[in-house]
Amino acid sequence: MESSKVTSPQLLCRTESRLLSRISLAGTLAIALVALAGPATAQQLFKYRDANGVWVFTDRQPEGGEPYETANVERSFEKPAVHLLRRDTEQGVTLYAQNTYFAPVQLGFKLTQPVNVAAGTPRTGLTMLPARGQATLIEVGKADPNEPLSFDYDYQFLPGDPKAEHRPERPYRFPYGKASAFRVSQAYPSTVTHNDPSSQYAVDFEMPVGTHVYAARGGTVIQIAGDFFEAGLDAAVDGPRANVVRVLHDDGTMSLYAHLNWNSIRVVPGQRVERGEYIADSGNTGFSTGPHLHFVVQRNRGGAIVSVPVEFEGSGGAAVAVRSGETYTAH
Repeated sequence: MESSKVTSPQLLCRTESRLLSRISLAGTLAIALVALAGPATAQQLFKYRDANGVWVFTDRQPEGGEPYETANVERSFEKPAVHLLRRDTEQGVTLYAQNTYFAPVQLGFKLTQPVNVAAGTPRTGLTMLPARGQATLIEVGKADPNEPLSFDYDYQFLPGDPKAEHRPERPYRFPYGKASAFRVSQAYPSTVTHNDPSSQYAVDFEMPVGTHVYAARGGTVIQIAGDFFEAGLDAAVDGPRANVVRVLHDDGTMSLYAHLNWNSIRVVPGQRVERGEYIADSGNTGFSTGPHLHFVVQRNRGGAIVSVPVEFEGSGGAAVAVRSGETYTAH
């Protein structure tokens, strides 16, 4: 059985001082401290003439033995981030946050080492940042208007709106080509490596490296990582090194496709993908003992990323809850 564990979330958890393990206010914001994997920046291009003498440009090496040329094609896009900024005022300092992700973000912040901070200034807080938007977090006032003001601050964030509810329009499409069949090596209630809330309901499909992966449901791409090419058995070290695509659905939940092949991702953050669209190739990257696709649907549940149960579309449109050890054909 393949090991399959993807530390969640794969989005950057950035701080401006010491890392926080949790911030409490009305609720708890529990965040995995994971570095964001950098997006793939180049794709190899193959150029050759087919049997009819027509020039073909493709990202796959020709299999017929034709002579070909290669080149690297740069793919540039803004790397999403959340920035905490400050603006000095006569009364003190205003802290506000900018979110460049194509998804709402829940952010927790904490003031540390306050000097001359007004007693009524909150030391911790939670707020929602809209997709591609900004919001004021806190007004930090002076206790004594005539004395200097100083403080440090920490912040962390999670993707998704805690108010989101999982409401798919129809069962999910199997994330591989129609008429193709693959065996499920791990699915709920089997939780050999899916042993935390973020992966409890994940499904592992055994499939060879290079198998086309298709969107199981439409949505907006909010994260990719495609530069890793190795697998390992250290969950802490290798877990964050899985190549992934994360898609935000219209109901606020998110699909994660993980362990993808190196340099195979066909989508970029902000791109709208439709159900059945080709998005990447399967691989064997990150915390994994064999080639497979890790698929999971997740939501932000009040400051923690959790997985949700899913059903796939079987023959005649019937909903299918997959089981470990069974083989399923995409329709």
